[in-house]
Order: sequence, then C-alpha cells, then structure tokens
Amino acid sequence: MKILVANIGSTSLKWRLFDFSSSPERLLHKGGFERVTDYPKAIEDCLAELKKAGAIQNESELSAVGFKTVLAKDVTGCVRLDERVLKAMADYNGLAPAHNPPYITGIKLFAQRMPNTPLVGLFETAFYQFAPQPMMRYAVPQSWHDAGIRRFGFHGASHKFIAERSAELLGRPDVAKRAQNLYVDGGKTAVSGAPLRVISCHLGGSSSVTGILNGAAIGTSMGMSPQSGLPQNNRVGDLDAEAIPYAVKTFGITIEEAQRQLSKEGGLKGVSCVSNDIREVQAEAAKGHTAAQMALDVFIASARAISRYIGSLSVVNACSGVLDRALRTHVLSPLGASNVSSIGYGTERNRNVYIARR
Repeated sequence: MKILVANIGSTSLKWRLFDFSSSPERLLHKGGFERVTDYPKAIEDCLAELKKAGAIQNESELSAVGFKTVLAKDVTGCVRLDERVLKAMADYNGLAPAHNPPYITGIKLFAQRMPNTPLVGLFETAFYQFAPQPMMRYAVPQSWHDAGIRRFGFHGASHKFIAERSAELLGRPDVAKRAQNLYVDGGKTAVSGAPLRVISCHLGGSSSVTGILNGAAIGTSMGMSPQSGLPQNNRVGDLDAEAIPYAVKTFGITIEEAQRQLSKEGGLKGVSCVSNDIREVQAEAAKGHTAAQMALDVFIASARAISRYIGSLSVVNACSGVLDRALRTHVLSPLGASNVSSIGYGTERNRNVYIARR
C-alpha cells in the first residue's frame, strides 16, 4: 500500500511517499518545489519525479493521497475530502487565508488528475477535538459561540508527534500508545502510570504552545485562527479586543485593512522592521540592530510566559529549526528545567527537539 502525503503551501508543494505494506512503514521518496505559481504543472512534475525515481510506475499504484489540511467549518479529524468538506474549508478561508485557498486548489487538481484515488485530510485542529471544552471556549455571547467563534488550535500534527515521542523517550509506552490511538478510539486507551504532563513548544516562523496530559491536548495558545497566540513571522499573535477598533478610528482605515496590516506587517516583521524570517532577524540582532533584538526578546518573552501554567509539569518539549541556543538559554532554563537534551527530529537535520526534565 503506497500513500502519497502532500503538503501544499501558498507558494510551495512538498511530498513524501510511504509504503505501508509492512511494519514499520518505509519512506520511498520525498521532494518538493518552492515558489510555485502553476499548481497543475507542479502536481504533474511531482508525479513525474516519483516515476523517475522508480517509486511508482503510474499513479494507479497510489492507494490514497493524504493532506495536512488546516481548518474547516464544523469539520475536523481525519476525513475523506469530498465536495462537502471542500466547501467547509472554503467557508473558513478568511480565518486561514494563507492555507485554505491553496489547499482547496491543490486537492481539486489531484482529484481531477486521479479521480479514482481516495483523497484524505487530517486537519490541524484534530488534536484538540478531545480537549476540555472550557479550555476551548471564549467568553463571548452565546450567539457568537453558536456562530462558531471558539478556540480551535493549530499545529496539531507537530504537537501530537511531541505527545507520542516524548512519552517514548520518557519510558511511558502506555502514554505513547494512547497518543497514537487518539484518532482511532478518542482517547479511550488506558494509562497505567502516573499522569504525564507535557508542554509542547512549536517555535519558529509559525509558533504555538500546547499543554498535553497523558498524550492528549488540554489547552493551546492558538485560538480561532493561526493569527493568535505567540507573535510569529508576520502574525501579531494575541491582541486586545479593543486594539483593532482603536486602530481603525485612529488611522482612518477599514477593518479589512487593519486585518491585512496585522497579518502581513505584524509579528517579527512589524517589531524588527527587518524581515519576517527569524533567521534574518537573528542575524541583524547579532549586528546590534536594536529593533531586531527587540523582536527576538518579544518572541522569547511570549514563549517564557508559559511558566505561568507550569505547576507540577513533568517535562517541557520544544522543537525549533532556528532558535537552538536561544531556546535553551532563554526559554527552557528560566522555567527551572534541568537535564536539557537534544534529539534528532525525523530526518530533518535543521530541526531539533529538546526535552527538559523537571
């Protein structure tokens, strides 16, 4: 059984092909394209790369194509991507403008190219569907809540990996098994040992923090959209509800323009006045650029704010491709963590996962 996993970005297409004929699964091929402007051609080129590498002879060998979808109205979990689901994704284009439109386009193109191949999406919100409802609700009027204004949470695939892998490394196969079966039995897998409490920090261009109890999410920094939570590349992060109407009145701009500025000119880019790429911000900060240093300080201070929720935490996990030294010094150590160790994260050499025991 060969399954192609496609990761579609606003200007990119990346993929991995797995063979699930035996256990454990085997990675047969991986690749990707950046600066994509012609998605039909990119998909054709992807299939051509698979054939050229001898991974498949033709696309009929693919049992399914999987997608790391982000957000859909009244839909989460792992589902077949039919017209109903695509419409639900389109309904939330405004909440995930950088993700949903290109995914919808790509999924439709794959469907046209391979009409008989199942297309399946695992939504980033899936990891939070079992979280306690009080942690996922905003204190808004009931009519607002009924309209879908609530906390969804994102980066679910990353945080679920941390839930599984940290449990394995800590010698807790019961918790690892519960995390692995989460989408199968809804968290009914029994845990035999003491509670394992983890805070998972997904840090980088797009960042979030998630609290995990016995392999399942119990809270997260991101809310209704990826715009919320920690400050990110060009996303502002958490912002007081009165800030937008104040800016609209002060600058004489529309709400739409305020949204554009917050999502395109905020975050690291807005504070640093340099770039939305944290690597470039770090480089300028090292040269003495005051605003760039402030951007890093704001980012780190926001990540450190999780100390308010530490309590009797077992471990802090953090994955980052670009903040290794700063992560150890300014995020983990101030939380009272000791025995900080680094482990490889998959096959990606430029990313590390840190486990800090308390």
